[in-house]
Amino acid sequence: MTSQLFAVCFGATEPLVLARFWSGVLGWEMVDDPDDGVTLLPSDDTGFRIRFLPSQEPKVVQNRMHFDLTSTSLEDQQETVDRALGLGGRHIDIGQLPEEGHVVLADPEGNEFCVVGPGNSFLADCGFIGALACDGSQEVGYFWSEALGWPLVWDRDQETAIRSPHGGPKITWGGPPVAPKTGKDRLRFDLAPPAEGDRRAEVDRLLSLGAKRIDTGQGEGSWVELVDPDGNEFAVLTPR
Repeated sequence: MTSQLFAVCFGATEPLVLARFWSGVLGWEMVDDPDDGVTLLPSDDTGFRIRFLPSQEPKVVQNRMHFDLTSTSLEDQQETVDRALGLGGRHIDIGQLPEEGHVVLADPEGNEFCVVGPGNSFLADCGFIGALACDGSQEVGYFWSEALGWPLVWDRDQETAIRSPHGGPKITWGGPPVAPKTGKDRLRFDLAPPAEGDRRAEVDRLLSLGAKRIDTGQGEGSWVELVDPDGNEFAVLTPR
């Protein structure tokens, strides 16, 4: 059986500060994380947690992954922006155009996210977190479709998107050109085999799909760290 997307994990200088920000933006409950961090539990059908774990890796470039938050109206969009700013977020310029209809913000540690305007048909029924928008190749979209067992819902002009059969956010990849990787990713996917699953067998399956194993000195404790075909780190947790 394939693993589930258990969580999106942020490496954070101050996990509690970042967790409080995102808890306030999303309205999700905070709980302790077993790896000395903080976890947010979804209050909707998002289907995955958000984890904030201690990290000393500095943020030096734009993240390869960010959240696209949806809006039901212009007033709703402004309310989300105002709430984020009030919690410690800030406006940033990454070259977006006014006619694109979204507001680009950063959280207190500089992680980018977008508040998308109303009427976006691509994210129409995806919930408040409409998408995890990623910088990545067509190949990596195919990899994650197989890795998670999520069907492709978009595959055009080397842009891809997948979505869980149970609904929730889409994961999208914008195709070439893919920015070069600089340092360790601040965000990663945490996968978990089902409770009756075998982590070693799941790691072998992911390797056969094109992942590569990396040695971070972690051993095989809380997680096994791999990279996808674009070099993005992700973790395979113990079965749950």
